[in-house]
Amino acid sequence: DDVRMARMAETLSFFAPPLERLESPAWDCLPYDRVSPNPEIVARRIHTLTRLLEGEPARAGRVVLTTVSALLQRVPPRAAFAGATRDLAVGDKCDPRELVEFLLANGYERSGTVMEAGEFAVRGGIVDLFVPGRAEPLRLDFFGDELDTIRTFDPTSQRSSARIEGFVVKAVSEVFLDKDSIARFRSGYRELFGAAGAADPLYEAISAGRKHLGFEHWLPLFHQPLETLLDYVGDAVVVLDHQAQQARDARLELIGEYFQARCGMAGAGPAALEAPYHPLPPERLYLN
Repeated sequence: DDVRMARMAETLSFFAPPLERLESPAWDCLPYDRVSPNPEIVARRIHTLTRLLEGEPARAGRVVLTTVSALLQRVPPRAAFAGATRDLAVGDKCDPRELVEFLLANGYERSGTVMEAGEFAVRGGIVDLFVPGRAEPLRLDFFGDELDTIRTFDPTSQRSSARIEGFVVKAVSEVFLDKDSIARFRSGYRELFGAAGAADPLYEAISAGRKHLGFEHWLPLFHQPLETLLDYVGDAVVVLDHQAQQARDARLELIGEYFQARCGMAGAGPAALEAPYHPLPPERLYLN
């Protein structure tokens, strides 16, 4: 679980400091929930997946730490993250409008003032950006199409501080709302659940290219097919901790219970007053 994973990371950092450690936590929401996973957790998951695609680890080796719940959960295919990272450095030629399009396509939220990870704001030739995994947000100052300076700043006071030379922008969502993904979602949703209209806010929002709270729980409809963390690690040695089988059985039982509950709530009692919720079969989202 997450506590055991954190302890293992701490232990490894003490006994094997040069070892590259990557962590892949599970979403922090319940199966078939109406809320989305925490963006910081999603960013950690994406960092691990994209790092595994970047090539060989350092000479000291690499270990990927995960949980039973995370390993059971299917993830976007490796091809989905092609082009989902971008290196930016002082002096680079970069059209701010193209950067904004990249951020929106990869899960960032536009806001008036950047306060939390995954947000960005645009004021003339300045783009404020909070990349998950960094302690502070960044202020990008453009001179035309050239990135002139990059500074960190305090999100509370909005005052700039240290200068840096460059950084990497990575996706903050496992779902990309581009034209192809939206088309896959629409056709897959109709195929499974029939015609959908204004009474289904999820379908309406995605069709319009807008995020909807909890839309990540329909991940398989955006990517075809999904893969698993094991696909990303290739021929790595897999070590299961003690009580892994008990944890697996308990998680699968929980998933099944929530799926049946969603199916049983459709059109019954107070749940009928809520927006419709059409759950995907568990095997589409999880390993058995």
